[in-house]
Amino acid sequence: MSMRALRASARREIRFLRNSPWDLALATWIPCLLMIVMAWLFSSAVPRELPIAVVDLDQSTTSRDVVRHLQASPGLTVAAQPESLQSAFSLARALQVYGVVLIPGGTERDIQRTGSASMVSYFNASYQVAGQAVARDVDAAVQAVSEKLAITEVALSRGPANVRAAPISVQSTVLFNPGRSYEHFLLGLLFPAILHMAMCVAMVGAFGRELRDASIRHWLRDSDDRLVPAILGKTVPYFLLFTVYGVLGLLWLIALNGQGVAGGFIWLVLGQALMYLAYAAIALLFVAVSRNMVSALSMAGLYAGTSLAFSGATFPLQGAPWFTRLWSDLLPYTAYLKLQKQQLDMGSTLTVSIWPLATMLLFVLVAGIVGVWLLGYAARDPAAWGRR
Repeated sequence: MSMRALRASARREIRFLRNSPWDLALATWIPCLLMIVMAWLFSSAVPRELPIAVVDLDQSTTSRDVVRHLQASPGLTVAAQPESLQSAFSLARALQVYGVVLIPGGTERDIQRTGSASMVSYFNASYQVAGQAVARDVDAAVQAVSEKLAITEVALSRGPANVRAAPISVQSTVLFNPGRSYEHFLLGLLFPAILHMAMCVAMVGAFGRELRDASIRHWLRDSDDRLVPAILGKTVPYFLLFTVYGVLGLLWLIALNGQGVAGGFIWLVLGQALMYLAYAAIALLFVAVSRNMVSALSMAGLYAGTSLAFSGATFPLQGAPWFTRLWSDLLPYTAYLKLQKQQLDMGSTLTVSIWPLATMLLFVLVAGIVGVWLLGYAARDPAAWGRR
């Protein structure tokens, strides 16, 4: 490989970026700004003070104690106490509350007589995150009241011998992300999603403009007619920039986690680098196949833009249609997210994480080799030049 040709191509690309404010913006401040905005939007690590409505039909000491515990929960705020369940549902339909708690009449009497009573919790599953957070916190608050009542009401009214623990209980323990931080979870998805999308689009622009502007022969001539060094040289400025952004994003996630890296930081950096190289190779392939910058940009937008939805990080892929699972496997972003979860949060061994690393390397080699071969043909075909 000619290092002289690679450096010449890199210098040529840097000169272009200096004279093209919007191309420079796509590779510099736009992705950085998007990352900052996302970090600000999700700066609350867990949902706080989610509004709920409590329908207290019992109006007893016990029901008022339940309301106090609900209000004291950091994740909840009792925004309304309507007199009927229908009024509470109207508040939910108006999106004024995310959950409704019904305390039936006779609750305290049933506890004193039989040692148990039932309350009903409704949550809005249309807003899945908020709804599930409400359901979890309502359950925790009611359980706290239940434990207190087991010691007081039941023991005093029916005798200590009648206080029994449940024959079977479930103790739930969080394996990873113990703080249940939505900030850590969502930013872990969004940072690489933003960066790989911007990288792919920027590289399509970098390669595509040489065909669009019919300057591909000048580019190659400046690189001593060495196609591979010319391609690598054009890629280097973007690769270095986005790798730095990716590492900064990782450091932010590590700071949020507060527990360091469960696995190896070097594997996370290597994964970031391979992901950006993979999308650079795919961008090259799109340009070389379409020979049209607009078409290549459309392909890049469709391909990279669907990564988050098909990655399996938001919705599990088990039982999904075969096309969904195939499309997920065809995305370097999917492989990178597996690596990030394994090394950042789970502490997986390298024997486990070698597979997503190898997958991203395969994308680099296959897409890169085919892209170089097809672009070489386009460079020798004047009919492929100057197409908008």
